[in-house]
Amino acid sequence: VQPAMLGLWSLLLLWGPATPCQGLLETVGMLARIDKDELGKAIQNSLVGGPILQNVLGSVAAVNQGLLGSGGLLGGGGLLGHGGVFGTVEELSGLKTEELTLPKESLKLLPGSGVQLNLHTKVGMHCPGPLRGLLQLAAEVNMTSRVALGVSSRGTPILILKRCSTLLGHISLFSGLLPTSLFGVVEQMLSKVFPGLLCPVVDSVLGVVNELLGAVLSLVPLALGSLEFSLATLPLISNQYIELDINPIVKSVAGDIIDFPKSPAPAKVPPKEDHTSQVTVPLYLFNTMFGLLQTNGALNMDITPELVPSNVPLTTTDLAALLPEALGKLPLHQHLLLSLRVKEAPTVTLNNKKALVSLPANIHVLFYVPQGTPESLFELNSVMTLCAQLTPLATKLHVSLCLEWLGVKVVSSFTHAFDESRLEEWLSHVVRVVYAPKLNVALDVGIPLPKVLNISFSNSVLEVIENAVVLTVAS
Repeated sequence: VQPAMLGLWSLLLLWGPATPCQGLLETVGMLARIDKDELGKAIQNSLVGGPILQNVLGSVAAVNQGLLGSGGLLGGGGLLGHGGVFGTVEELSGLKTEELTLPKESLKLLPGSGVQLNLHTKVGMHCPGPLRGLLQLAAEVNMTSRVALGVSSRGTPILILKRCSTLLGHISLFSGLLPTSLFGVVEQMLSKVFPGLLCPVVDSVLGVVNELLGAVLSLVPLALGSLEFSLATLPLISNQYIELDINPIVKSVAGDIIDFPKSPAPAKVPPKEDHTSQVTVPLYLFNTMFGLLQTNGALNMDITPELVPSNVPLTTTDLAALLPEALGKLPLHQHLLLSLRVKEAPTVTLNNKKALVSLPANIHVLFYVPQGTPESLFELNSVMTLCAQLTPLATKLHVSLCLEWLGVKVVSSFTHAFDESRLEEWLSHVVRVVYAPKLNVALDVGIPLPKVLNISFSNSVLEVIENAVVLTVAS
């Protein structure tokens, strides 16, 4: 069994004095609550496979490479190797790591003050130098770092190393020969080496985590526009999670900032359970997405026979069976054209575990005259109530619509008045088969979710509350 040393690195991450709000989303932003387990995973992953640390710590498969490896600070030619700090101590030349267990983290959030993070590692060193036998050493190290969390100039959360110090613990000799007089020299030299060796490791860890935190600020596509995230306020901390109030900035295709009306009522965000992370998507983003589609004409459609499958009736003969009085002496077997125009922004309702979209539309029914232009039959005002099916994916909230109800009212007719209710079933069928699929294509890009520590929400639990949608994923 190879000897090893147990080091305890303790980092104190200083946060602001505030604590998370009481659950009211007063602004229009997204509320992200990141569980402490996710921060721990990000730190652990940066140590194991982060590209920045790969050449610092080395890997389990090649523990004698990198900063602590045979060619690094503890290896031959390094600070403790031949020609290094111990170059004058011939007996210790060539001291290098023999075994390195990558650090395992454990952290504790301190409400209103910071985070305490412990990194545990085991390192064994040996020296095959001129001493008789294989010299094997072990030491204990405690490192304390102070790190501040703030907001970068780009508007993202960032960890900044403020102070770093190390405390060398007990040194043990497991095998080989080492004069007692050299123990003091070993202790003195290791005390000088470890700050320069370990503090850059902490800085590198923070660099990897900051890259993940920086992904919050990203420009991602939205239906006929884009969405950009930034922090609206300083990050807050509780005993279980970090809270980020993220401001979504919606832009048109041309890059202009879109500012649709906000919901006057705040969303009451439910409590977060332990070992879960949570993102709240406000009603504002739903209304903004549909507002963008409406102002760009993406909700309008001309429904012609070429677009309609054979099982959808779209001729004057079909219409005469429903409303003979509305056609008068119009020839039968003529094709119909439905010109659907949405002149007002749809209204989205989020409440009672259901998402509904109310879409007001003007429907102009025309018929084709052979070798001529379409002529008007009648014009209707309609209100469609569509149920929104919300599906969480890894980085977005997918939205698809299906018709629940359609009501119409006659605005004008080329003949006399008629009972428009007899048209509702026919029009509902056309909307379900032709119009709703067009809407779903336009909505396919979904509502982007903020990228925080690479959390995937594909397996999250979705809850529709009043004026918001909450996604909760286990850590």
